[in-house]
Amino acid sequence: MLYIVGLGLGDERDITVRGLDAVRCCAKVYMEAYTSLLSLGLDPSALSNLEKLYGKEITVADREMVEERADQVLREAADADVAFLVVGDPFGATTHTDLVVRAKNMGVEVKVIHNASVMNAIGVCGLQLYRYGETISIPFFTETWRPDSFYEKIQNNRRLGLHTLCLLDIRVKEPTLESLCRGKKVYEPPRFMTVNTAISQLLEVEELRGGSAYGADSLCIGVARLGSDDHKIVAGPMKELLDVDFGPPLHCLIIVGETHPVEEEMLEFYTIKT
Repeated sequence: MLYIVGLGLGDERDITVRGLDAVRCCAKVYMEAYTSLLSLGLDPSALSNLEKLYGKEITVADREMVEERADQVLREAADADVAFLVVGDPFGATTHTDLVVRAKNMGVEVKVIHNASVMNAIGVCGLQLYRYGETISIPFFTETWRPDSFYEKIQNNRRLGLHTLCLLDIRVKEPTLESLCRGKKVYEPPRFMTVNTAISQLLEVEELRGGSAYGADSLCIGVARLGSDDHKIVAGPMKELLDVDFGPPLHCLIIVGETHPVEEEMLEFYTIKT
């Protein structure tokens, strides 16, 4: 059996009782570590906390392993119980859907144990979940690569009066371009996009596109460390959020659409007071 277990958003204690029971009965436990991270990060002591509570040794699975060597995990799951731990909910990223498809094609039984994810926990900011449009991802820009395909999605959401949840880039164990050219992988240091960087890139795209999808005065909500005790939520115009220190990762951003009076009351608690 392959168990795909959601860990929630905070720390090692956010796993569900059903999830913990599944992990403890498994012969091998992997933890995916590139589509998201728990608030405690991936330093050795943090991993030790997970292993201590779960009572199992955990193998950290990076992008390379999941996308290139997933069959190894699935072969193990064909003969024994294997747990694949995912921060948030198992189906928060398409990679995990692909893993389920591959498992079923190999005849491996799969059991999914759900948990909280950014897609529902974001309700803490006060915006109603059914008033969100299509979610977008914002990647880090480089000198030669500045994708803006998300722009039309924001524009469509705004046209319908819907909020836009922006998931911000995470780069963990990504090989440098130079090392790929040389054929020997050297990895970049981990990087996590901040709300500030996301807004800066969004404003750059708006200036180039000129479609008035949003602007410096557009109301947004910056969120950091969602699901943790020290989460931070700040609402205000883009230009004002640019100067807010949101602290450690992970961050996400909401571009606010049309609001209901109840949503506006909640936003008051988080709005920058000038």
